[in-house]
Amino acid sequence: MLSFSHAKPSAWWRWRPLQVAMIVLALGLPLVLTAWIGGSDAWQRVRQFPLGILLLMLFLACLCWNLNAARLRLMLGGRAGPLGQRGALGIELASKFALCATPGGSGGPATLLVLLAQRGLPPSKGSAVFLIDQGCDMLFFLSMLGGLVILSLVSDVNWPHQALVQSALAGLVACATLVSLLVYQLPRLLRARRFRLTWLSRDRRRRLARGCLGFRQALKVTLSLPRTTLAAMLLLTTAHWLMRYSLLYLAVLGVGGDVDWVWTFLTQMLAMAASQLSFLPGGAGAAEVGVGSLLLPLMAAEQAAAAVLIWRLISYHLYLAAGAPFFLSYGFRLFRRSPSIDGPVPEAKKEHP
Repeated sequence: MLSFSHAKPSAWWRWRPLQVAMIVLALGLPLVLTAWIGGSDAWQRVRQFPLGILLLMLFLACLCWNLNAARLRLMLGGRAGPLGQRGALGIELASKFALCATPGGSGGPATLLVLLAQRGLPPSKGSAVFLIDQGCDMLFFLSMLGGLVILSLVSDVNWPHQALVQSALAGLVACATLVSLLVYQLPRLLRARRFRLTWLSRDRRRRLARGCLGFRQALKVTLSLPRTTLAAMLLLTTAHWLMRYSLLYLAVLGVGGDVDWVWTFLTQMLAMAASQLSFLPGGAGAAEVGVGSLLLPLMAAEQAAAAVLIWRLISYHLYLAAGAPFFLSYGFRLFRRSPSIDGPVPEAKKEHP
């Protein structure tokens, strides 16, 4: 089992032409879709977008980064050494860059684990921190979805695709239940014969079992944090997502649209979940088409296209631009601290007769 702390830096940080081409395609696809859906009228809407709303969107994005950095510090609880807000913000932006630059966001968790391992936190404990981060997010979305679905059932709302909202809620509940059962029953699953993974060698199975049990123990340690700390984490999570998912609402207001904030929230959540199926970084293409298709029943095509473009510029392109310097800086430091992989091989000691 490959450990992030022993991974080859030169291989991990190397960019291949296909990856670069996919990022370029992901960056340019929103422009193509805007021209295709909205035409020249959409570009006119973009040029007339109010500067005040744009600055507010930039401010909210920066505030979201700092909220996530503060949450990371709370989750670590000093286990990764002294970590100030500036250092946590650097880790947050570098991880978000990798998240946005890889298909399905697969590079985000790997980058986070590598950076935490460089600060002395083992990958198993870093994985537990990441799981707590995802658990806080899932709890927030489950709470929001539950409240919104109840609202749609007991009140007279005029939202399209209400069945889709209820299906999304059921899917999230099923995923949360499955993950909780796997973590709770982990020791029993490791002892069961059907889960012994006989196609792996005995040493590999032992290392995998030790890693999983260490991960479970680290998860218990994280959950045993003081209640005030856990409450603060949930509060930061709520503030982050409410601000992050207000970006589309502000973009709709800026192009002259009139859509409820609640529907823009659901639109982003469902579209971003569907974008995980996209093979392009950041869910490019699927995210724009998903959000645009959910906005089109409520506003003109040129307005929807312009709103989607501005929303993606702030919620995706800005994350790449802000996180790239930190990602490259951490990668350069990691490469310098590690021994050269392609360097000269030490000469063998000559034997004298």
